[in-house]
This record gives sequence, C-alpha cells and structure tokens, in this order.
Amino acid sequence: MVLENKLNIRDEYELAREEERISKIKALFLYDTGVLETLPVGTFQGLSAIHRVLFEDIYPFAGKMRELNIAKGNFRFASALYLEDALRSIDKMPQSTFDEIISKYVEMNVAHPFLEGNGRSTRIWLDMMLKSALHQVVDWEQVDKEDYLLAMERSPVKDTEIRLLLKNALTDQIRDRTVFMKGIDASYHYEGYAVYKTEDLQK
Repeated sequence: MVLENKLNIRDEYELAREEERISKIKALFLYDTGVLETLPVGTFQGLSAIHRVLFEDIYPFAGKMRELNIAKGNFRFASALYLEDALRSIDKMPQSTFDEIISKYVEMNVAHPFLEGNGRSTRIWLDMMLKSALHQVVDWEQVDKEDYLLAMERSPVKDTEIRLLLKNALTDQIRDRTVFMKGIDASYHYEGYAVYKTEDLQK
C-alpha cells in the first residue's frame, strides 16, 4: 500500500525516489540554514521539528505523532494508545553521557513515533544529542548497514552491540559539512534509499 502523500504518487517506487530526493534536499536545508542548532535537543519536540522539515512537502503527517500501530517484521513498536506517555518518559531520560544518549536513542526507536521516516529523522536527533553533550557525532559512513540493522533489532533486549558500533564510529568533526552529507547518504542507505547522493542535490 502506498502511503497518502502530497505528491499524489500512487507508485511506491516513484514515491520512494521522490521522497529520497526531496527529503535529502531538506536535510541539507536543516544543516546549511542553522535550523538544527535552534531545535530542542533530546526531546520529541525537537525530533518532531526535524521530521516535519524533512517530510512536510511529501506527507500530510510530517511531524505528527502516529495514531496507528505499526510493526517491522515480528517486532511491534510502541502501541499508539500509550505513545504519548512513552514520549513524555523519553523526554525525561538523561542525556549527558554516551551511554545515557544511546539508551535514549534506543527507547525512541522502540517508540517509533511517526508512520514513516523514523530512522532517518531519529539518527539526526541522536547526533544533536552527541554534539551537544560530547562535541562528537557519528560518522555514519563508517557504520556497516547490516551490522547496524542487526544491532538495532537486538537493542530493545540488549543494546551492547549498538553502543559499541556507534562508539567506534564517533568523530569530533562536528562542523564538517561533508561528514554530514555522507552521513545522510549512509542513513538513507540503511532504509533502502540510495538513488541520489546528497552532494549532487545542492542548489
């Protein structure tokens, strides 16, 4: 089933291509305009703002908490009935150390507050926390797709793998635009979006 979209596209492959192209341009906008620097760090409000900017030209639900239950494979994300309470709890979680930040990231992944685009927006949200607290970000280009997906799949039970994987990929190049762009490409690659390179979409 093709998600309702503002582009009136009914073909899922065409929608995926346009979603990748448009939202990558918006990711660059977030970075280049400094909008990212103005958003609340480590809160659903900040994550919602990221999601809204990335997807507002594509989906009517951009930035809005989902009202439907969703699953990936055999894993069911947080029930829509309790999602608002879960997000309030996540907001209150500490975020001053690497371990605290990864715990918060894992919990937000379990919440999966949007119908689509959770992973891509939440990885930007994670980097905002790391940047604020530790003056580091993840060099996502250094994180293997299969290793990441397996580690995230296991993280609700045990998050040792994802902690180690991301810790080994930290960089202090927090102002490097190229690191950001390649990170966006890697983040999208995890979700199966690899038609466009962010650097080629610059205006």
